[in-house]
Amino acid sequence: MFQRVFFTAFLLVAFAFSPVGARASAFSFADVQAKAQDLANTAYTTPTPVPEFLTKLTYPEWSSIRCLPEKAIWAGEELPFTVQFFHPGLYYDRTVRIHLVDGETIEDVAFDPALFQYGSEELAKQAADNLPALGFAGFRLHFPLNRPDYQDEAAIFLGASYFRALPVGSRYGIYSRGLALDTATSQGEEFPYFTEFWIVKPAPDATEITVYALMDSPSMAGAYRFIITPGSPTVTQVKNALFIRQGAKNFRKIGLAPLTSMFFYGEEKNGRPDDFRPEVHNSDGLLFTDGSKNWYWSPLANPRRLGVQIFPLNNPRGFGLLQRDTSFDSYQDLDARYDLRPSLWAEPEGDWGPGSLELVEIPTEDAYHDNIVAFWRPDKPRDKNASDKPEDELRYPDTLMYIWKLFWMPPSSSLHEKGQATSTRISRSGDTLTFHVDFAGGELSNLPEDTGISSIVETPEPIPLLEKRLVRNPVTRGWRLEFKVRLPKEEGVLESLMAARKGPVTLRFRAQLKQGENLPDPLTETWIYDWQLQPQ
Repeated sequence: MFQRVFFTAFLLVAFAFSPVGARASAFSFADVQAKAQDLANTAYTTPTPVPEFLTKLTYPEWSSIRCLPEKAIWAGEELPFTVQFFHPGLYYDRTVRIHLVDGETIEDVAFDPALFQYGSEELAKQAADNLPALGFAGFRLHFPLNRPDYQDEAAIFLGASYFRALPVGSRYGIYSRGLALDTATSQGEEFPYFTEFWIVKPAPDATEITVYALMDSPSMAGAYRFIITPGSPTVTQVKNALFIRQGAKNFRKIGLAPLTSMFFYGEEKNGRPDDFRPEVHNSDGLLFTDGSKNWYWSPLANPRRLGVQIFPLNNPRGFGLLQRDTSFDSYQDLDARYDLRPSLWAEPEGDWGPGSLELVEIPTEDAYHDNIVAFWRPDKPRDKNASDKPEDELRYPDTLMYIWKLFWMPPSSSLHEKGQATSTRISRSGDTLTFHVDFAGGELSNLPEDTGISSIVETPEPIPLLEKRLVRNPVTRGWRLEFKVRLPKEEGVLESLMAARKGPVTLRFRAQLKQGENLPDPLTETWIYDWQLQPQ
């Protein structure tokens, strides 16, 4: 199916400084872990940026540089996976080293302009003239995902520690990344980078592929292993070992299994006057569970000011950013096809200890920038003298190790059997807010209209609940909960609240449906909405 290509630019090298062409011991996660630990014991070195002519490329110019499929790694070998490369340029101003692992042999892949088709002869000549300074920006894995006779793009690793994958029948949308450091803190976020990859050659009948990665940043170094199994869903098992760099600044928080998405606007805003599309987003809500049959759903928002929602969650059992609305009518976008964007669910393995789930919502005025981040943050250890120390002096352990699975799920996937909060709409009249929340699915679909269903609504102080109403929705075979609240209107109340909290005031509302007063388990997940209160 593919023409076999021999890369004359490949250099055969063995691991741990063995002679060229020698056989090495089988490569493993322990090898990358040793490299990361050694890296953490050295001073951080800023990588050499790529030549300026590449960083000044426009997006059309950069995207015109395409890796030639016939020169992909393992092309023509009748293997289930092939590898293609991304050219540096535009936003991708750092390069990565890429190695191939075949049994006990490690092969270094050297950059070669012949691997690419350039948009112009001038660009091709500039790349050839700057060959010693160039490398790869990243790579993508191809696999027969949707049909057996064609290798689709199934996963990519590109930029900082970002990566993403596709399940069957979907389009690229949400990202994950190796690590989040100091996201949404006053001292500014630090972005670790993958600097080196080892891709293990798969067997002819393989259904998964293994990738190792070395991560580097001013504060941390890390070793990663990714086991990627394309399908429905596509599953990525992630294992890491993190080492705090000697002399690193005392960063404030670590974000594990970080998920990155885009939310411009949704049904709660009733569209935008200058856009024909009713909704624009890659994800519309955060779902998580505490492992005790309790599920929680928090719709996403595009706030006027930076928003950070914190949900205490010890030993997390699962969380994810979902694209729950998969109706084309909700988007009407023939190009972006937001209705085909996948959901991403993170499932930790083992007990991660005390911590919290954080959802960061960044204001945006377009759909081109990812503005949603969700991750789990471990608590800092507190010894017997911790109460005497300022918060900034409390540190994480020098070594951290975690394993989790990422499920890249196709549209319309479901993770639990309870009723889901399928839409959230908000109307406002003066100081009165009315929430319209639809619940559907699960047991709700089979309950008759005269079933004794009750709603539980919680409002924060000092917000009174004025009224609520629960009615059957015959269209969705679910139920619609409507409730009204009054915002503070007395002069000086809002200002005093903002002064006390040193910023925007966030009001958290919660709701769920139950059947009967004595049944312990609710019929639905718990709906949680944070309203950012600001002066009119």
